[in-house]
Amino acid sequence: MVVVGHRLDSGGRAGPLRAHGGQQVTHGSGPRPQGPLRSLSARPPLRDFRGGCRLPGKTFQPLKEGRSNLSGKSSLIIFFSLNLAADCNAVLKALQPIFQEQGMTETVHNWEDHGYLVTYIKKNGSFANLRIHPHGLVLVDLQSYNDDMKGREEVDQLLNKVEERMKELIHGNIKRVKRLPAILRGGVIDRYWPTADGRLVEYDIDEVVYDEDSPFQNIKILHSKQFGNILILSGDVNLAESDLAYTQAIMGSGKEDYTGKEVLILGGGDGGILYEIVKLKPKMVTMVEIDQMVIDGCKKHMRKTCGDVLDNLKGDCYQVLIEDCIPVLKRYAKEGRMFDYVINDLTAVPISTSPEEDSTWEFLRLILDLSMKVLKQDGKYFTQGNCINLTDALTLYEEQLSRLYCPVEFSKETVCVPSYMELWVFYTIWKKQTDI
Repeated sequence: MVVVGHRLDSGGRAGPLRAHGGQQVTHGSGPRPQGPLRSLSARPPLRDFRGGCRLPGKTFQPLKEGRSNLSGKSSLIIFFSLNLAADCNAVLKALQPIFQEQGMTETVHNWEDHGYLVTYIKKNGSFANLRIHPHGLVLVDLQSYNDDMKGREEVDQLLNKVEERMKELIHGNIKRVKRLPAILRGGVIDRYWPTADGRLVEYDIDEVVYDEDSPFQNIKILHSKQFGNILILSGDVNLAESDLAYTQAIMGSGKEDYTGKEVLILGGGDGGILYEIVKLKPKMVTMVEIDQMVIDGCKKHMRKTCGDVLDNLKGDCYQVLIEDCIPVLKRYAKEGRMFDYVINDLTAVPISTSPEEDSTWEFLRLILDLSMKVLKQDGKYFTQGNCINLTDALTLYEEQLSRLYCPVEFSKETVCVPSYMELWVFYTIWKKQTDI
């Protein structure tokens, strides 16, 4: 296999630091999460803390509002899958002239049983690494600081020459040739977020609409050509204007009758759930969101999601409390206040599979127990789970349900949420009916 990579790095603005496992979780409502708790692991960003908790100690480097230069530096890759082992000397001799023609200085490192590593350096700082493995893998990693149109054309021409030379050298022994899209590095706008299971996704972001730091989190609203405005909290994609499927799923997928019902929403600062439920003529909806700045940003820039419901914190059939949800739940439980529906829009199921070591699992169980205490005997509790591929984490979440103060039953469904670019699991939980 031959891999040609064109990687262009620059000193672009770094994104916010991710929270790591083991940090203390404080309750309330923070970035819009994606399901019972995603995780505090250091790997993919957290689709948690939508409106009900936060992680202390995060640092942020906000972007400026308005349209931004997206050029950055990009990486192009070409793959050649070969049917035979690589003749290291032959490959080196074939490709050397291509780089030498660019005025690059060559340094060759040779290992008797492990092939070659050749570096090519240009006076302007651009360089290429040519790695030739005897077993048939050849990798060219080109890093250039010329990213104008002329520079990109020169890079394409160089990669075309590499491809042509390899085809001449290998003749009919190339199984497959594929050139992958460019990876943009160091751009002003960050367009890359891993999925919950660690796969890299590039979004078609073309504008920073809103970027502010609240006392709880960094709040960004970025514009996507296909998904509309996207709410991103502390570096984690939460909800886009395209994501009505998420809102419908966490409300019961159209199977519930909210008419005349008492509803409690935990988190939900984007206003999507509140907006959809108010249409269904409930008796009263109480939404508890800790972060006023999430509401302020969304009511201005996410109106396709929230309509006008966030323009006022009180309406004929709803109220929005800017509070930490844990004390509110404890107060309602003490007062004996009960709800027909509790919708947890706080966090996703943790990726971590060590509940005893991960404080998010403790937070999750606390929310579940308190929610059951304010849920009517025939009521329903809705929440998100996580990516369908995280089977271990989802199984562990289901095991946690057996540890609540009261016996419960549950069902789940899988939904495609457009901006997540992965299938997402949602849970319906209810108190187990006991025979009298």
